This record gives sequence, C-alpha cells and structure tokens, in this order.
Amino acid sequence: MEHLHLVDWSRAQFALTVMYHWIFVPLTLGLSFIMAIMETIYVKTGNEWWKKTTQFWMTLFAINFAIGLATGIIMEFEFGTNWSNYSWIVGDIFGAPLAIEGLMAFFMESTFFAVMFFGWNKVSKKAHLFSTWLVAIGSNLSALWILVANGWMQHPVGMTFNPNTSRFAMTDFWQLVFNPNAYSKFLHTITSGYVYAALFVIAVSSWYLLRGREIQFAKRSIAVAASFGLVASMYLIFLGDASAHADAIDQPMKLAAMEGIYNGQAKEGIVAFGILNNNKKIGNTTTPTFDFKIKVPYLLSMLAYHKEDSFVAGINNLVYGDKAHNIMSVKDKMAKGNLAIAALKEYTAAKDAHDQTAMKTSLMQFRKYSKYMGYGYFTNPKQAVPNVPLVFYSFHIMVGLGIFFFFLFLGMLYISMTSITKLETKRWLLQLGIIGFPLGLIAQWTGWITAESGRQPWAIQGLLPVFKATSNMPISNVEITFWLFVAIFTGLIIAEIKIMLKQIQIGPEVH
Repeated sequence: MEHLHLVDWSRAQFALTVMYHWIFVPLTLGLSFIMAIMETIYVKTGNEWWKKTTQFWMTLFAINFAIGLATGIIMEFEFGTNWSNYSWIVGDIFGAPLAIEGLMAFFMESTFFAVMFFGWNKVSKKAHLFSTWLVAIGSNLSALWILVANGWMQHPVGMTFNPNTSRFAMTDFWQLVFNPNAYSKFLHTITSGYVYAALFVIAVSSWYLLRGREIQFAKRSIAVAASFGLVASMYLIFLGDASAHADAIDQPMKLAAMEGIYNGQAKEGIVAFGILNNNKKIGNTTTPTFDFKIKVPYLLSMLAYHKEDSFVAGINNLVYGDKAHNIMSVKDKMAKGNLAIAALKEYTAAKDAHDQTAMKTSLMQFRKYSKYMGYGYFTNPKQAVPNVPLVFYSFHIMVGLGIFFFFLFLGMLYISMTSITKLETKRWLLQLGIIGFPLGLIAQWTGWITAESGRQPWAIQGLLPVFKATSNMPISNVEITFWLFVAIFTGLIIAEIKIMLKQIQIGPEVH
C-alpha cells in the first residue's frame, strides 16, 4: 500500500505541474503565429496600426513565455526526481527527442526572441519579421519533439529491450521520429493551441469593445484571431478521424473508455451526449452502461476503421478476450508477461554463472514473450482498465467545447465586420467572446486528461506500468514538494494575471 500511495502522490505532483504548465504553452504556440500574421500585414501595408497591434500582443506573449518556461523546466526535472525508474529504463530513447528540443528548437526560439522583442527600429522591417516567424516556428518545433517523446510512450516503436542492462535501447531513430501516433498527437495538440490563443485574443478584444475602447485595434485583432481560429477548428474536426484511427489500432482500451463501450459491436456509433450508469461494472453484461444517451449510429466504426460495419472492441472484450475477433484476454497476456519476467531472471542468473547454454535458452524465451512483459506486473486483469468516467466525460467535454468554439469564431467574424453603431446590440456575443477563453483552458485540460488518463495504467503502453516507473523515495518527499509546488505555481499564476491585466488595462497605446 505504501508503494501505491507513493505512485498516487507522484502522479498528482506531475499532473499538477503539467496542468499549470499547459496554461502557458498552447497560448505560446498560437499567439506566436497570430503575431507573425499581424506583423506580416504591417510589413506589407506599412500601416502603423498593425505595428501597434503586433507590439501589444507581443508584450502579452513575452509575459506568458517567461512564466511558461519556469514551469516547463520543473516538469522535466521531475522525470529524474519522481520517475527515476522510468528515466533509467527508457532514458536512452525518451531523452533523445527532449535533447533535440533543447538544442535545436528552444535554442532557435530563445535566440530570435531577443531580436523580435528588442529589435524594433534596430533591424530592418523584413529582418524583424523574419525573427518573429522563426520564434513561431521554434515554439512549434519545441512542441514537435516533446510530443514525439510522448507519442512514443503511447505507441513504443524503434527500440528493443537489452537484458544485459535492463533498459530499452533505441534501434531506429527515424521510426521514433515518424511514429504515426506522435504526429497525430502533435497536429492535434498544436492546432488546439491555435484555437486557445485565438480565444485569448478574442477575449481581450471583446473586453475593449464592451468598454468602447480601442475599437479599430480590437476589431482588427478579432478579424485575424477569428479567421485563424476558424481554420484551426475545421482542421481539428478533420484530425478527429486520424486520432480515432490511431487509438483503435494502438490503444483500443482508451477508445473504449472514451466512448463508454463495455461490449463491442459492429456498426458502432458515437455517443454525442451521455450520462454513465454508476452501477456499471467490468464484466457485467446486463446492467446498462448509460442512464441517458444520444448516439450517432455507425460513426465510430467509420472513424476507427473507415468501414461502417467494422467491429469496435469494448472493455469486456479487451479484458476477458474475444476469440471471434482475435482479441487476447488480459489474463493470457499476464501469463505471457510472467514468462518473460521469469526468463529475464533466468538469463541474469545464467549470466552470473557464465552458463552460455542457459543464457541462450532463457534469452529465446524472453524474446518470445517480451512484448507482454508489462502485463506480468499485474495482479488482476482489471488493472488494465483506466478510470472510465474520467476519460469519458473529459473526452466529451473537450469535443463539445470544440464544436462551440467553431460557431463562436463564426460569430466573432461577424462582429469584426459589424459597424460601431450596431455593436451595442451584440453585447451578448462579446460577452461570449470573453467567456470563451476560460472555456478554452478547460478544453485544453480535458484533452490532456483524455490522452493521459486514457492510457493508464501504462507509463509506456503495454511495457511499463506506472507503478513500476516511480522513484524509490519516502512519500513525505513528494508530499512536501507537492504542496510547495501548489504555492509556487499559484503565486506565478496570480503574478501573471496581475501583469497581464495591468498591460491590458494600459492598452496598445503604450509599450
């Protein structure tokens, strides 16, 4: 129980750090491109209004960038402090994209940030514009390499387990880089960041319009942000197909939890809205899954396998097996995982005894069952199932908000073309524009909860459970630092909000 308690605290601390960090990151990803678009318009037209507009959003970008950097560094250190077993076992693979992110993407982003922020009237217009675009590209390249690492955790490829070191070793760097799961995750994440940043610009601009301030500035900012956000929203809808297909192939348990599917079937639909039955248990086939639901028929089968009559596995199929659809039970995977772990121990013992024949035999046995090794640490097949209500509701909140944002962007485009005299009758839409930003943060958080809670109990899908990835340390260490981080991060958030609000109150006239 002590070990499990340590895992809970370690997960809570990492989740806390990620959720605070993710307030800043998507805003950086999207706002950098919005700034670059605005400055491009300025360079093309020579209109000083666009320069003033760009500089205002650049100031808010800089505040956000600085605080986001602080939380990001802490998060990376936690891999060594709280998850040292994970770092030891997969550090040679997981560390590679993170190192590239620091050496290439972050270096480029940080270098040109100085030119972008301090270089007004010191370099030519085109040189300054070039630096702004490189900051935007560098920010998104940082996200690429981090999400390549995360995508590998969701779908491990390009590696093999070395029984001599008890570590995973990389065998194919390019397979790691071009992992389909990683690119699906990258595109979905950065596009959602573009939506989030567009909502931020719209919220601030709507506040000005409601107060009758900076009318021209606010309407131009809304026009750019709403157009940018609308294109990103449409692309997110398109990416839903790729994400569903990737989950169906690589993480069917996550897909089943996202849609609350316990018993799989062909021609499976998507639950547009549903309330889960709290009495539903794994293995129970008689209790209904939902108290209420609205379902779109066939759509999940189409998205997952691109055929309307495709079979989509449910939680019970995946836990207990389904011979008709060639699905192995978790219990059988546990048995094979135990054989892999036993063979690894035999190999180590034979190596110590310098018994080459026994080493060869045990290594062959290990290679045969190594892909099930992670299941060998389970004591109950139900451990393979994530928190279904958490994943289900997080996923549907994210999707529902995404649809709302699409229509909000359409409404804000209308606002950008509405005359000043008619804005008074559209105050409700401007108020929605302000509310959209905190809703955007909720969508960001629920998206990550879906992705990371959905792959539980795995630190590395199918190979390393989370409870085997933690550091061996006193629980009190994690408890103390958890509350310390709560205080520090809350202080940072309060500081950023105060600085942001002060700058917004000043407005674009002063830089």
